[in-house]
Amino acid sequence: MGEITVYHYLFLGLALFVIGIAGSVISKHVIKVLISIEFILTGVNINFITFATYCDIPKLDGYIMALFYVAIGAVELAVALYIFYLMYSKKQSENIEKYGDL
Repeated sequence: MGEITVYHYLFLGLALFVIGIAGSVISKHVIKVLISIEFILTGVNINFITFATYCDIPKLDGYIMALFYVAIGAVELAVALYIFYLMYSKKQSENIEKYGDL
């Protein structure tokens, strides 16, 4: 078995990012789109941590950016779920195509 290198982490981050993009474009369900956006943020966080670990050890900028993105992701998810709750109570559907009047 080989050693885990920076390229493995970058490939994992890229794979999560691409899965998130594909899921948010293809899916018609609001909750699946929100989960896909979280996949995108997770892929970006893995790349930040990878570059911080392998390139920028003394400054810790990558770790700070990853924590910032985790906080942004939590706030984004809370606001999006509240908006979804309001929309669902009005339209009684979780299909994105029903919310075209926004």
